[in-house]
Amino acid sequence: MALQPQEKVFPLLLLICALTSILVVILVGVFVFLQGYPMLAKTGFFTFLLGRSWQPGQGVYGILPMVVGTIVVTLLSLLIGVPLGIATAIFLAELAPEGAAAWTRRAIELLAGIPSVVYGLFGMVTIVPLVRYIASNWFGAWLSPEMKTGYGILAASLVLAIMILPTIVSISEDALRAVPREYKEGSFALGVPHWQTIVHVLLPAARSGIIAGVVLGMGRAIGETMAILMVAGNAPALPRSIFSPVRTMSGNIGLEMGYASGSHAQALFATGIVLFLVIMLLNGFALLFTGRRAVRTP
Repeated sequence: MALQPQEKVFPLLLLICALTSILVVILVGVFVFLQGYPMLAKTGFFTFLLGRSWQPGQGVYGILPMVVGTIVVTLLSLLIGVPLGIATAIFLAELAPEGAAAWTRRAIELLAGIPSVVYGLFGMVTIVPLVRYIASNWFGAWLSPEMKTGYGILAASLVLAIMILPTIVSISEDALRAVPREYKEGSFALGVPHWQTIVHVLLPAARSGIIAGVVLGMGRAIGETMAILMVAGNAPALPRSIFSPVRTMSGNIGLEMGYASGSHAQALFATGIVLFLVIMLLNGFALLFTGRRAVRTP
């Protein structure tokens, strides 16, 4: 059967869209690399990466505190947000009545549309005072004064955990609903309780989709800027506890790019190169883990 003209055009248009997406990513990477490479060539990549002091006024550029801050805040936000997001997805896909699930789903979708600055304001008004109270009254004897302000890793991680929930919940729920119905029916036919069916049948079958949601949530957590600037404390120093004020790489770029020039601007673009590499490495590890688990899954 011969293809109609429109059937030939649409695959070509889709191919062009896909190639355009790839081209945009390449162009962004090349632009950031060209702008930041002079700083890396002058100071050395590992000197720049492992330097502990960030003093643009003295021409000293070391981003290790920002790298550590980015990784710690991201991992802690995932540690808080991933279990909550997956549990919510299980509730929506398997346990909730249709009416309750619809309203809960709408509320979660609204979270995705809230601007980052609103999350930051919420964190400043609600989460920071709570963290300040906990730090001052529960751990006051062991913490220095700058760790009792409430601005720091814990506050930033809690805000990010809320921000990544819509991504993790929606994709995980779709992955659970995409599991063939025969899997669950076969488990019930063997007399397996519902909760064991969820744990031992549905979650392993939906693993790849759930990990994809976690990876996307991790990408948003790493790249978030405005909310982090408002609650993290923005101290370019290595953190000593989860209450320490910290500055992330994206926060460092957003905070200083407005007035940077010369080698300072090049250092910020070089920070963007490192951030780009960190995101690629984390995504690569997640995809590698997903592939290995998929191979081992019977």
